Amino acid sequence: MSRHLEATIETFPISGSFTISRGSKTEAEVITCVVSENGISGRGECVPYKRYGESLDGVMAEIEAVADAIRAGLTREELQRRMKPGAARNAIDCALWDLEAKLGGRRVADMIGATSRKPFVTAFTLSLGEPEAMAAEAGRNAHRPLLKVKLGTDNDEARLRAVRDAAPAARIIVDANEGWTEENLTRHMAIAAETNVSLIEQPLPAGRDAALGRIRRLVSVCADESVHATEDLESLRDRYDAVNIKLDKTGGLTEALAMKAEAQRLGFAVMIGCMVGSSLAMAPAVLLAQDADYADLDGPLLLARDRPGGLRYEGSLVYPPEADLWG
Repeated sequence: MSRHLEATIETFPISGSFTISRGSKTEAEVITCVVSENGISGRGECVPYKRYGESLDGVMAEIEAVADAIRAGLTREELQRRMKPGAARNAIDCALWDLEAKLGGRRVADMIGATSRKPFVTAFTLSLGEPEAMAAEAGRNAHRPLLKVKLGTDNDEARLRAVRDAAPAARIIVDANEGWTEENLTRHMAIAAETNVSLIEQPLPAGRDAALGRIRRLVSVCADESVHATEDLESLRDRYDAVNIKLDKTGGLTEALAMKAEAQRLGFAVMIGCMVGSSLAMAPAVLLAQDADYADLDGPLLLARDRPGGLRYEGSLVYPPEADLWG
């Protein structure tokens, strides 16, 4: 078997800027991996994430380190043992899924037994900002059924109340991105309950979240930075009610499928999330999210420009990918 592997860095401008508690950015920097065999190509996209010690150069080096093995026919199963979870493995794993489907004349949805291929509601993310700015953005998107609100400051009450007033009918997910503390956790959670928040994502820093197991959780709490792979789940049962599965954390669709099945077995609610990337990064996650409790796959909606032939969005509805895009 002889395959060709190519990895390239691409940049997609963000519409305005995207701000969370750790900082802002104005563009999405992604790595696209293409694996070709017999004139047929499979693609995958990853987003290196600084929070997890990743960089564009570092991820490119990880991909190059397994290039010879990929060209020699390394399988997805072998890839799981060869590479650690993370962005580099995600790009290759998804490219191999896409290639396998195209070589076999099949769809990935059939290969993973996806029971539904219908459009579903994705959250739409509001960046962290001053209360007035967040209220204005919430008002512009008040028609959307599910909003994800970036918080993570010492005093988020004004921000959350302003968003709720501007979008009274929307379901709200709060994402603190590890920005709350044990000292303000109870107060912020009470405000979230009062404003009818459906879910709070990663309120405390990963590794310093034991307090979540000692308090009465007035709102369901979802792990993000605290959970990366299947082996993490068991230890989180005392402090989280849900888990956010992202392909860039799990290292691809292969591990994400196993993690989702185990999370559901353990009784966690499941969110399928994303980094800010193009439709190519979202496509496999859309299939994974078909029966999830929450989907946060709005990456392309935050871009000023997506890939040609990207996912179809109608308001907050996202449709499964066409074969020309992925899978």
